[in-house]
Amino acid sequence: MAATGRWVDPDDGIRYPAGEVHGWEPGRNETVCGLSLSRSALARFPHVPWADVQPESGRHAEEVRSVCRRCRAGLGGRRDDRGWQRTDPRP
Repeated sequence: MAATGRWVDPDDGIRYPAGEVHGWEPGRNETVCGLSLSRSALARFPHVPWADVQPESGRHAEEVRSVCRRCRAGLGGRRDDRGWQRTDPRP
């Protein structure tokens, strides 16, 4: 997890991502969508899972303004949510 900003939870003192959020895997110098961490001035959050910063989850997404569409597609943004449902299956 990488983001353009950060905020600190006053209850537990842990920092969380804020602003625009990108997918990042530890050990790499770039995001899933190809942005360089240092050139883009992105802060890293290895302790925060990708699912927790999605606005739908509401866990650590209080200060998240947007999620990168390319990173969401690369990390499986719709993995649990199907876009369709079969109503009348064939016999």
